[in-house]
Amino acid sequence: MEPTLNPKSGFLRLRIELCYDGTNYAGWAYQPDQRTLEGELRGAISKMVRTDVELIVAGRTDAGVHATQQFVHIDIPQNPPAPEINWDIPNWAYRLNRILDEDIRILEVTQAPVDFHARFSPMERHYIYKIADDLKTIPPLARFDIEPWYRNLDEDLMNDACNYLLGEHDFKAFCKFREDQTTVRTLMKFHWSRDANGYLQADVRANAFCYSMVRNLVGAAVAVGEGRFPKEWVLELLQNKERVSDSYVFPGRGLTLVKVVF
Repeated sequence: MEPTLNPKSGFLRLRIELCYDGTNYAGWAYQPDQRTLEGELRGAISKMVRTDVELIVAGRTDAGVHATQQFVHIDIPQNPPAPEINWDIPNWAYRLNRILDEDIRILEVTQAPVDFHARFSPMERHYIYKIADDLKTIPPLARFDIEPWYRNLDEDLMNDACNYLLGEHDFKAFCKFREDQTTVRTLMKFHWSRDANGYLQADVRANAFCYSMVRNLVGAAVAVGEGRFPKEWVLELLQNKERVSDSYVFPGRGLTLVKVVF
């Protein structure tokens, strides 16, 4: 059941801005037998408030995916559970960072307006995907957020293909099926360029993304960029709603959520 937009009476709504290295996590969503970002953050917050809390996130990142900017909202009791406890909200970032492992960092915790909703309030989400194609060497400290690829990729061909996808469409071909989720999204930007080191970088922006959508889009673009398919193939997938093969889906390692626009 989806949470309501307004917090319950007697509760405070908090907005938490955080970042993380997703390398050692099985994605955002809580799983009882896996180490997840939601599980770690929920556990840390629950220690502070002395009760379990529900976390609502701006975007559920997949296993291995990183974030330089992510947002969560929670509702906590307006009154602390004991007289000796002071919520001291401005100090929450420091306190949570002392509990959490160093691959999750809390940037800011503030009291949010009653109508703030981490999932439904954002207007855009921005992702970056990095690829070291043509067997380019990846420095050790950069290995966590760049995906290696053995073939040379033509970014001009990739951009031609990606242009077909811009705008509002049913992206069923590029999303893993979830029964309760629409696959209609507005893709605002999908552009490839090379950085100073020659690595390919995709700037992908949309109002929202389906499950595994960015990694599916990247895989389809790479298939065109290496000459496996013509650029029109991407448009055919989109129009026919023909699911992209899982073999084309790129790993989470190269993907980072970089901005959430409210």
